[in-house]
Amino acid sequence: MLLEAERTQIIECCRKMTVDELTVGTSGNVSVRVGDLVAISPSGIDYDVLTPELIVVTDLEGNVVDGTKRPSTELPMHLLVYSQTDAQAVVHTHPVYSTAVGTICDETPAIHYMLSLHGGSVRVAPYAPFGSEELAHHVATAMKDRSAVLMQNHGAVCYGEDLHSAYNRALYLEWVCKVWIIASGVGNPHLLSPEQMEIVTGKLGSYGK
Repeated sequence: MLLEAERTQIIECCRKMTVDELTVGTSGNVSVRVGDLVAISPSGIDYDVLTPELIVVTDLEGNVVDGTKRPSTELPMHLLVYSQTDAQAVVHTHPVYSTAVGTICDETPAIHYMLSLHGGSVRVAPYAPFGSEELAHHVATAMKDRSAVLMQNHGAVCYGEDLHSAYNRALYLEWVCKVWIIASGVGNPHLLSPEQMEIVTGKLGSYGK
């Protein structure tokens, strides 16, 4: 079986997304790149019943090379992120607060310095139908110089040098969005200036390494 270890990691990540309330049902998807191959969660299968055999392996053009199920409908988006960044793992989530911010903002307000983990305030990609090439290009464009993006009226995407870092960025993004929504609901929160964010971005350049 190709990429058996990575397939197992994807299953663990998918189940963790549900526990951490980063997604609901079978929504969201996860992939890991190894060389010229990508392992990705299948389309429409409950995370509780996933087995390594159900995870799909494709090449970088999207051709299935191992697996009998259909890959996630968001495969075009994952592949475009891999082609335009140094990502080794991509996590697409449907979290409540990140999704909510993506319906009202053009980018995440700079309410907390942990946004520096993503390269700064996270942009919102324009809406397009899920699984479409149009959505994939919107995401890739909004992700320039960032490791995360919000998708208008949809969810969030984060990438990393491995699955652990990609997933942690998804958690931090959701936490920051939650802080902003709570704070803005009771007042007019103070935001960090671009200069303040830039200083922290430099300090967090080696965070977790």
